[in-house]
Amino acid sequence: MLKHSLASAIALGCLSLPALANDTSAVLTTGGLDFVQHGDISMESEELFISMDEIRVTYTFKNNSDTDQDVLVAFPMPEIVPNPFSPVSYPTGPADNLFEFQTTFNGQPVDAELHEYAYSAGVDRTKLVRQLDLPIVPFTDEAMSATDALSEEDKANLLYLGMVIPDEYDAGQGWEKHFWPSWSYRATYTWNATFPAGETVTVEHRYKPSVGGTVGVSMLAEPSEGYDPGAEYRERYCTDDGFRAAVRKTLKDPKDLWSAPFTESWISYILTTGGNWAGGSIGKFRLVVDKGSEDNLVSFCGDDIKKIGPTTFEMVKTDFFPEDEINVLILVRQEDQ
Repeated sequence: MLKHSLASAIALGCLSLPALANDTSAVLTTGGLDFVQHGDISMESEELFISMDEIRVTYTFKNNSDTDQDVLVAFPMPEIVPNPFSPVSYPTGPADNLFEFQTTFNGQPVDAELHEYAYSAGVDRTKLVRQLDLPIVPFTDEAMSATDALSEEDKANLLYLGMVIPDEYDAGQGWEKHFWPSWSYRATYTWNATFPAGETVTVEHRYKPSVGGTVGVSMLAEPSEGYDPGAEYRERYCTDDGFRAAVRKTLKDPKDLWSAPFTESWISYILTTGGNWAGGSIGKFRLVVDKGSEDNLVSFCGDDIKKIGPTTFEMVKTDFFPEDEINVLILVRQEDQ
């Protein structure tokens, strides 16, 4: 279970990263994509590399049965929640492959199918977005313009459903009010694969991550109105007292939490779907996180994490049961501070 933080000495040399996604078997139903367990195919190993620029993952699977298995394989991406008021780095690939996702099966390129969904308050609103002829990806200029151009009745309905954010400001020639899309974007890539009887196959993926973040360091903020950022960061990224103290020492003004010379970056990786294969565990799991620069700081939950390079950290597990997703926090040091 990923519940232990990096040692403080290691944390001083690291970045924080957000998480991505793990292979699973799937079945397509009339309601969309459902994930299922597969009792004959086991995940022998997973090699996972996470950085702010690229995610790379290599799996080996073994078909333990005496017959070939035709499987619909699914790779779910992390949910993206747009925020027009926060400097989030969204994936910028083409509309039909936003994450620039590439995959191979035993070395041969695979043409994966992209499934896209729009969600708000946990409810699937894909059909409504399609009916209004809106782009399903909410954080593009096209989606913002299309949403803002809707009728007042449609915008009021979307506001009621929590799918838009009103923004009113003085543009220099009087007050203006606009509505920006705020539904979350979910995507899953699927493809059909044949796992030969008794054989081991290799599957490789690479893609651009969605990196969330903030200007400044909000993890040091005091609790307010029922929200405790420190507690959230400790739970999500295992930021221990040593890590927090190291960040606090960088403040130019101890009373100004935004005077730290960092911006936050978050990366998340969906790991628990790896438990959908036979046995529910990963035979050998190896995680490498690259913080990008020696000046950056990093924190994420895990056991027995070792520094293996100036900017890289490794965790290796055997018979690993993925109970939690991976969430990485990277504090990116700003050159002019």
